[in-house]
Amino acid sequence: MDGDAEHDKVEDVVGCHVEDAVTFWAQNVSRCNDLLKLSCALAEACPRANAVFGKPDFSKIYGGCFSEDRCWYRCMVQQVINNEKCQVLYIDYGNSEILNRSDIVEIPPNLQCPSIATKYRLWGLQIPTDQNLNMFDQGKKFLSSLVFEKEIKIHHKAKHEDGTVIAQAEYEQIDIGEEVAKAGFAEKCTSPGNAKDAEERKVVVMQNQHRKIKVSVPLWVNRSDHALYSIPRRRFDQVAASARNQDFTGNRMFAPKEKMLASTSVPDTGLAQIRPDQKLSEEIEVLRRENVNLLQRQKELELRVQQLNRELQREKEASRKTSESFDKTLRTYVGTKIRSLAAKVKALKEVRHTNKNSRFGEQLSQAIKVVTEGCLTVPSSLEKLRKIWTEYDLAQERIQLCRNVDERDELITQRDEVQQNLCSAVEELILEVNQLPLSERSRMLQELSTSLEMVYGQGSEADDSEEVFQQFFKWKSVKMKKLICIRNDTDTALQILAGWFSGILKCFDLMSEASSDLEELVGNADEILKKVELAICEELDTDLNEHDEAEKGIIMSAYNKVIRNVRQEQSMIAVIQNRYLASVEFKKQAEEWLNRRPDINNLLSIKKTVKSLKARLRWKLVEKNNFEESDDYSEFEMTGIKEEIADLRNRVLQEISKEQEEYEKLTYLVQKWFPELPLLYPEAGILNYMNSGGLLTCSLERDLLDAEPMKELSTKRPLVCSEIQGQKVLLKGYSVDVSSEAKVIERVANYHRAWDQQKEKSGLLQLLFLLFCKSDPLVYLMVPYYPGASLGALQADTPLTLEEALKVMKGVAQGLQTLHGANIVHGSLHGNNVFAVNRKQGIVGDFDFTKSEEQRAAANAMVVSTLSLVSPELKMGQPASPASDMYAYGCLLFWLCIQNQEFGIKEDGTPEVDMVVMDDKVKSLLLNLFCCNRLTAEQVLRDDCFLVVDAIPVSLQPGEEREPCEEHDSEKTDEKKYVIN
Repeated sequence: MDGDAEHDKVEDVVGCHVEDAVTFWAQNVSRCNDLLKLSCALAEACPRANAVFGKPDFSKIYGGCFSEDRCWYRCMVQQVINNEKCQVLYIDYGNSEILNRSDIVEIPPNLQCPSIATKYRLWGLQIPTDQNLNMFDQGKKFLSSLVFEKEIKIHHKAKHEDGTVIAQAEYEQIDIGEEVAKAGFAEKCTSPGNAKDAEERKVVVMQNQHRKIKVSVPLWVNRSDHALYSIPRRRFDQVAASARNQDFTGNRMFAPKEKMLASTSVPDTGLAQIRPDQKLSEEIEVLRRENVNLLQRQKELELRVQQLNRELQREKEASRKTSESFDKTLRTYVGTKIRSLAAKVKALKEVRHTNKNSRFGEQLSQAIKVVTEGCLTVPSSLEKLRKIWTEYDLAQERIQLCRNVDERDELITQRDEVQQNLCSAVEELILEVNQLPLSERSRMLQELSTSLEMVYGQGSEADDSEEVFQQFFKWKSVKMKKLICIRNDTDTALQILAGWFSGILKCFDLMSEASSDLEELVGNADEILKKVELAICEELDTDLNEHDEAEKGIIMSAYNKVIRNVRQEQSMIAVIQNRYLASVEFKKQAEEWLNRRPDINNLLSIKKTVKSLKARLRWKLVEKNNFEESDDYSEFEMTGIKEEIADLRNRVLQEISKEQEEYEKLTYLVQKWFPELPLLYPEAGILNYMNSGGLLTCSLERDLLDAEPMKELSTKRPLVCSEIQGQKVLLKGYSVDVSSEAKVIERVANYHRAWDQQKEKSGLLQLLFLLFCKSDPLVYLMVPYYPGASLGALQADTPLTLEEALKVMKGVAQGLQTLHGANIVHGSLHGNNVFAVNRKQGIVGDFDFTKSEEQRAAANAMVVSTLSLVSPELKMGQPASPASDMYAYGCLLFWLCIQNQEFGIKEDGTPEVDMVVMDDKVKSLLLNLFCCNRLTAEQVLRDDCFLVVDAIPVSLQPGEEREPCEEHDSEKTDEKKYVIN
């Protein structure tokens, strides 16, 4: 209880809702105007308010649309039934019902005021615990007959914590509590002010009755007959309310009618006396509801009338403006019409001038004429020449494959006959092509193609039908006829207008004596002006440069056909020109070799000279060795001997150079004219020279060179250093047998051919000579010597900066691209096999030509620092590939960039790139080199890291520092500065 704050307070109220035999809701009679204002405000605000969705606030006041009269009342949410329905309490009346969420809306803050209705409980009474449902319902109806729509005097006794007022109620000197107790619907309680105990007893009564009847009965708050007392109160008729406030003390406007159970009879004489008043109240409520409906209808009609008045005013204003516009237009109609017509005539003149200059479809028409009428034809001698040339190539191939001497001579005779026929056919083609304007025609077609592509864009697949051009010309003709017809109509209309103006001038010429029918002349003015305007507009709308889809298809088909013919003719001209140039070259060479045969006398003479010089050089070397051990040793004489030896070596090298040039000439003749030369002169060794890619020489011997053994680099094969014409070179010795010799020569030749494509720009180490040793089963490969320029040596001595490293590695990527483009896998890329010449130019060294790709990749030297250069797929047994080369490349780049930083190794053997500090672009490149789908060498060269790094080609000049290559550095085992740890 709240204490005695409300004790002895007296107020007059009107009952509006009954909950049970001792509990009811009532409204203070002084709140009439407040209730009226609330009703009007809710009717205005709720229809436009937002519905309540989501979780409602149980302490907040909302607006609810009562289901019976569809009017808005204030309510609070008591319970969420489901996602669509909630149970609400109408706080100004006391009744409740279940509403759809769409019928519950937010209301403004100014309507969030305390409720007008108050909940009361009769003082000193409680519901018996053994009361059944029937008695409960009858008790509720009995109390309703005493308080509903009755003006009651309330004496406050106490107030419950939930706001319920414990009070004594009187109606016309009748104590309502005493009447309820006499009727047996309630009993006296020991603690009169304890409303909570009374409420608990009511629930106990219901539970007991539920157990007695043993059926599923809901609580009384959810019973269907409860709805009869849960109807919100309708809005008040303000006029009726005022009248009743003056004439009736009952002031019944506060309690609208609720449905009653007419058939229910209560065994009490007091109830029987009240029934006539109840019927009268019901009739009053019916009239009140009708009055409220009529007032609502009146308000709606008034709003509708106001809306119609506003629409009428808008229509009047629009009509007034339209009338003014018409008046203004009529006053200036003639001038406006003439100005508009003059502007259209001016535009028409410009359009005609433009169309005249553009010459509709003329460019494509001329192109069709060029490709159809001026097309060159294939020379008749071209096909004949092609057949004979094919026969000639076949004859040359037979000679090249022949190994029988007798058959060889017969094949040579047949080849010579075909060669004579080929010379005649070549001469015939040259004469015929000289008469053709190939260059002029080719230039014309190129200009035509360029001009058409600027207008129509790139061509697409063309229809090979000959009807394409006919269809285009037919469409063009129809289009032009239509345009001419439209222009004639426009000219005719303008002539009629000019005649009309002439007649008007005569009518208004006071000096003219000519008479005319003015009515007829002026009467046709509107029709004439209309025809002129329509004719001009039609011609303006006829745009020759705008086409529908069908017309675009015709134009593009013709264009594609033209482009196709141009391409075909250009291709034919290119074939004719190529064959013509080849024929001219053949004729030039044939005149030199047709009636004579090449010989090897020059080669044999050079070999003889070399042999003689080598013999003298050997004697001088023996003399030098003997003189060094002699007792008569003289430094002066020894100097003379050494000078003679050096001179002999230089002469030998000069003759070997001449020998190489002679071999090159013979190689050209073998490939171009005389494939029989290796068969005619087997002693010359022409095939061996050709198979080695021009590297093999039998005249140069290792013993004739002033070679210094490289003991620290010769752990696995002989390695000596020498000097040739001022250039330091290395001779790498490979042990070979009969079966491996050919394989080594083939690998060396393939590598050399890859280098020879771009030479110094290839990014590869140059191979100088391939020579055999007569005393031992060794083959020596001569390469340039770059002392101290390997990555291993540089990083151990003076490490490269990031800029230097990127320049060097760009050259290395170029070298790998050259090898991979020739289908060669390096397989042996490591720190001692990559060279940074002058710390700028990166060069990829050669590899062990006696080993396969897999054998090279598995070598122990494939390590830098603690990082293995062997890719994960090689460790899993897969064959070496360009991708495995790129993995080793990535490891070298990573090693150069991290300097002395520590790094981790993943489970698959790849380094932890993300854990080290380096340039972001380099890091991105490395991640793409260590993944499964690695970048190619070509893609690496295009990476952002190398966009500003220009590799500087370094030619092999005498006196420059050079670096040894591949295994002679990489396979050493001593712990010197070349070793990377």
